Amino acid sequence: MANPQTLRNTPGDGGTLRPVDLARLVGLSTQQIRNYADAGVLPPAPRTEAGYRRFGPRHREALLTYRALAAGHSWERAGEILGAVNAGDAASALALVDAGHAALHEQRVSLQAIGAALEEVAVGDPDAFATPRPGLRVGEVAARLGVRTSALRLWEASGLIRPGRDRVTGYRTFGPDDVRDAQMVRMLREARHPLPRIRLILDALRRTGSTDALRAALAERRAELERRATAMLEGAALLHRYVTGDLRA
Repeated sequence: MANPQTLRNTPGDGGTLRPVDLARLVGLSTQQIRNYADAGVLPPAPRTEAGYRRFGPRHREALLTYRALAAGHSWERAGEILGAVNAGDAASALALVDAGHAALHEQRVSLQAIGAALEEVAVGDPDAFATPRPGLRVGEVAARLGVRTSALRLWEASGLIRPGRDRVTGYRTFGPDDVRDAQMVRMLREARHPLPRIRLILDALRRTGSTDALRAALAERRAELERRATAMLEGAALLHRYVTGDLRA
């Protein structure tokens, strides 16, 4: 990897590497290199008299920074950040990074609150989910939980909730346990758990009354946020070096 001094002494648009050479250095295809150049992920590159692009250490550093940023933010956001830097708008790039860190912090705080609430829901007083009559209709439950009726139908089709059916009308009917399960699904979806994982949690709760699967899912989500935070830190370090090299070129 090029060091900061090399970057400062390397013009942003200079270099002697062909697209295939740069591709081999970073383990990408030549077409990907062209795509990143066209998308602004790479800084402008000079062309030969025949029209071929030529790259240098600065472009390699851009790709390494892009990868590191994507691990913490997303490929799309990483492209926006590098695009802003390469366009000479470092302030906008840093604002995008700040927004990513703020969003991650909000997810961490939300997960903590959701985790505590889920534990209370899972082992709480059944009367907390008492219904005004033997069974609520799907629209009533949707309004009570603040979700769409289509979401409840999807959760039922996925085996997450199991409402009964009115023997006369065939309409779905939700009792207290069904409302509890639907609320748990909503909260777990807010915490960004996939439907298959939610099904395992609810199946374990129904079968054994254990919240171990729930705790494991929350711990996994916390670990994921920690991995993203670490990746953001690494991406920020490479971006700092890249921006510094860009400003002093």
